[in-house]
Parts: sequence; C-alpha cells; structure tokens
Amino acid sequence: MADLMKFVQDEFVEKKDFPAFAAGDTITVYYEIREGEKTRTQFFKGVVIQRRGSGATETFTIRKMSGSIGVERIFPVHLPALQKIELHKVGAVRRARIFYFRELTGKRARIKDKRRF
Repeated sequence: MADLMKFVQDEFVEKKDFPAFAAGDTITVYYEIREGEKTRTQFFKGVVIQRRGSGATETFTIRKMSGSIGVERIFPVHLPALQKIELHKVGAVRRARIFYFRELTGKRARIKDKRRF
C-alpha cells in the first residue's frame, strides 16, 4: 500500500520550484483566486508558524497581523493555485512549530534574522 501511495504521488503530484523555508521565515505566497469566470492573483505575506506532513499532504501555516488582529492561513504545498513563494527573511528560531508566537505582542513579536555567511 505504501508503494502504491508513493507511485501515485510521484506520477500525479506536480513538483514546483519553491525556495526552502521553515518556521520563523517571513514569506509571501502568491496564489490564484477564481471568482466565477475571472481569475486574479492574491498574495499573503507573513511568518511561517509551522510546516507539517510529507508528500502530497504537506502543508504550511502562515500568520500575519491585519491591524491588531492576527490572521492565519494554511496552504497545501502542492496546491495547484500556488503560483510562487518569495522568501524575505530567514528567522532564527529554535523550534519547528512556533505556536508561542501567537501570544506575543509588540517588540516581543519580532523574530531575529539568522546570520548567513
């Protein structure tokens, strides 16, 4: 059964060239919205809270602040409507899932940049 799942994922799941990102990174996701017969591109910029799953079921959660309200959105990695992902900042966090980030406000809600050489 596992071999069948792997075969189906390899054959039918479309591979896209997205940058490598993890929890704590600030990214912008561009995705296509269909409204009736019209299509338009919308973006969602925020901090990656978590990345979970594997294969065709892999998802990532992004959190942004809209005014004073936090908004989270879950995106499947292999969503056909995803057009591109831009990586803005690489955050230095020690966990793979930063749910504690939800309760932080003000200066505490900043994530340090990872030093890259």
